[in-house]
Amino acid sequence: MRTRTLLIALIALLGAALLYLAAFWDPLPHRTIERVVPHGQLPPGTAPPGGDFVLQGPQGPVALADYRGKVVLIYFGYTWCPDVCPTSLSLLAQAIADLDPAERERVQAFFISVDPERDTAARLSEYTPFFHPALIGLSGSREQIASVADSYGSSYQKQPANAEGNYAVDHSSATYVVDAQGRLAGSLPHASSPAQIVAFVRQQLAAGNAR
Repeated sequence: MRTRTLLIALIALLGAALLYLAAFWDPLPHRTIERVVPHGQLPPGTAPPGGDFVLQGPQGPVALADYRGKVVLIYFGYTWCPDVCPTSLSLLAQAIADLDPAERERVQAFFISVDPERDTAARLSEYTPFFHPALIGLSGSREQIASVADSYGSSYQKQPANAEGNYAVDHSSATYVVDAQGRLAGSLPHASSPAQIVAFVRQQLAAGNAR
């Protein structure tokens, strides 16, 4: 009887601790808009140039130039990524959902795979809608991916395969924002909140309206 009472007390104590954590612990605290890296304000020669590209989408070639007039969000990662990519894409998807319908019509998001050997167009077409139907997965040859990643300041490195042939790809985890004129406007660091992403996107939409 004493053991049962002690067990009930321990369960109650654990439950109280979990309720406290749920109320006061925020694993992804809100960040301010000042954390965005505005590439136009970086010293000359240090800002990645960005630029147009053509990669393979689920329905054929996709050209960035075809999205003039829209703000484009670009994330580099791979579908086998265990945690960083799902976290980033979930936050990105929430940001897209938080835009109003008229804003959403003027925004496009791309997930560019840095693992083209495994991430075929078919696999990407199954993976990206899990996060948001407006997210388009893109792939290409190793040379094409390397060129686009370099242009946007993204880095990645394939790791040696294990005995089963599986491998990881270490990669940077910024979200790049291209303005309505096709220029790289800035990048948002890993785990930026949906509110921060939305704020910067709205800045670019407003700037596009002013032109």
